[in-house]
Amino acid sequence: MLRQRVRARSFRFARFAADAVVVVFALALVWGGAMLALLALKVSPATIEDLSGYRTAYDYIATVDPAHIGASTRLIAAIGGVVATVIFGYLAWRAVPRPYLARTDLRLISDERGIVDVNARAIERAAEAAALDHPAITAARARYGTDDLTLAVSADRADELAATLQDVHDRARASLARHELPPLPVNLTLVRLERTQRRELQ
Repeated sequence: MLRQRVRARSFRFARFAADAVVVVFALALVWGGAMLALLALKVSPATIEDLSGYRTAYDYIATVDPAHIGASTRLIAAIGGVVATVIFGYLAWRAVPRPYLARTDLRLISDERGIVDVNARAIERAAEAAALDHPAITAARARYGTDDLTLAVSADRADELAATLQDVHDRARASLARHELPPLPVNLTLVRLERTQRRELQ
């Protein structure tokens, strides 16, 4: 039985938002640590106040009491809290990784007349055969994922290697099109360069 690879799918913008929150929090910690370091180095509190404004912010917050919070302030806070809960809750839900099997059959047709599936190995074999048609390629191994196709090849010539890899990439995509398979991103990797001619030391 072939082993299945498990991948995780998540919403890209949700990951970006989560990373942004982490970066902002980290910068705040760095800023606070820098202020503490300056205080430890005997920098005057007035200079720290000019840089951070911590005393001004503390004095303002300390003077706030229930009399300063009116109906409009409560309404704004309530609306802001609901909006923040909906937005950040949705982003947190979308940021949760959703595992799925990376190697599954490819469904071409599904209608009232039946279902047509293509085995993952058949897709891989089409790409491997196309790569091996190139005279400079000695071995090829493909791995089909749900969203892409990874092709690892070995070559026996170092000259014009870039052109060889580009040609193999084009051959793999053309093979998919020739077999009427959906176009997939092909990730091409050179895993080995075999030298057929070796120079002997005199």
